[in-house]
Amino acid sequence: MLQTLQNTIDFINSMMWSKLLIVMLITCGLYFTFRTKFLQFRLLKEMVRLLRESKGGTRDSISPFQAFCISMAARVGTGNITGIAIAIALGGPGAVFWMWVIAVIGSASSFIESTLAQVYKVKDKDGFRGGPAYYMERGLNKRWMGALFAILITLSFGLVFNAVQSNTISIAFENAFGTNRLMIGLVMAAAFAAIIFGGIKRIAKMSEYIVVVLAVLYIGIAAYIVLVNIGQVPAVLALIVKNAFGIEQVAGGTLGAALMQGVKRGLFSNEAGMGSAPNAAATATTSHPVKQGLIQALGVLVDTLLICTSTAMIILLSGLYTQSGLDGIELTQAALSVHIGSWASGFLALMVFLFAFSTLIGNYYYGETNIAFLKSNKIWIVIYRFSVLAMIIFGSVAKVKLVWDLADLFMGLMVIVNLIAITMLSKVAFAALKDYMKQKKAGKDPIFIRESLPMLDDSHRVECWDSPIPSSKAE
Repeated sequence: MLQTLQNTIDFINSMMWSKLLIVMLITCGLYFTFRTKFLQFRLLKEMVRLLRESKGGTRDSISPFQAFCISMAARVGTGNITGIAIAIALGGPGAVFWMWVIAVIGSASSFIESTLAQVYKVKDKDGFRGGPAYYMERGLNKRWMGALFAILITLSFGLVFNAVQSNTISIAFENAFGTNRLMIGLVMAAAFAAIIFGGIKRIAKMSEYIVVVLAVLYIGIAAYIVLVNIGQVPAVLALIVKNAFGIEQVAGGTLGAALMQGVKRGLFSNEAGMGSAPNAAATATTSHPVKQGLIQALGVLVDTLLICTSTAMIILLSGLYTQSGLDGIELTQAALSVHIGSWASGFLALMVFLFAFSTLIGNYYYGETNIAFLKSNKIWIVIYRFSVLAMIIFGSVAKVKLVWDLADLFMGLMVIVNLIAITMLSKVAFAALKDYMKQKKAGKDPIFIRESLPMLDDSHRVECWDSPIPSSKAE
């Protein structure tokens, strides 16, 4: 039974990831990049400024910075540590290059989807909700499409992706301390239950603390390793570029394998164009949709170019990626041990626990907000919560390959549906960016209202922008 399931998943993934998704991601990313006039480079300084100025917020609202942290909580996790190791083990060092490429062009895709999430967000008792399901229904008038996406993201992030996180944590602890994987799963489920019954405000606050501390610590360790091995860095960078184009074949890496693994694992980590981060982007209280779009675009760059690259350098500078039998979290643990000692394996296991735990938080919220889209019923939320806890326990004891292949399957389906939707609605995001830049050039701190975009007629159900939200440097 399990073997039949594995074979079916392998067949579908091979069809999706060998051509279709790579073409869609790169084509759409390049289209959005050109239409926004290379926003990811041109407005990088503005992205940083907005993030720095958005740490405030009232007690009853979620600040743009907190929304950024919810999305980073989902991005920054095992994808950065385990996923990159898998990409290098299967695709060679060249996979890192394609991971960079998909992040840079994907940053524009992230801007589009997150800006749209803000435009079409809705008000509820906890603040704001939104995301692809909402802009598919309210922007495209396709309720069926929104429902399909809501089901896919709930299954993907709430269930399958959370199983991936617990799988990595349990393996890391077993490898470092010899602990029982099921016991780790039960402990995680119990700790997580205490958080998810506390609501979105608690989720935002937990994400804000965990993500920032962990990301800085992990990048700091990687920076130390790079500095100690600075003489080898030029050779490693040359190896990445050569292997990316098949000039050198290392660890079995071919052009096709490097490209596919770089795109798959890069997307799993930064989620650009997948339709997940917009669910967090929509929760922010901000004066203009473009502000949150720019902040989320920055999140893609931070996730991949800093955090994923940190893992890649740790592994490649160790030289262990050529050894057979090492992949996933075990490869990263072994590589870190080479650099800073045997104690690093246990240290990384603890860090992975916190990294992945922050991801569980973001993943859970994505499912919850989409269940609310499908049916506003507390019973379904309770069923969902217990299903999440069950998948955390299942993932802790499941085989690595099955869990990651399931993640690739649902991730691919989400990407297809979301890219179609944001391409159809992209003119709204382009117009919003034009309005934002016009106000900036006039020396204003941009404020958005529905009338700012004449294209938002009665066919577009926009309910949160009838009156301006005051802009201030505390947002």
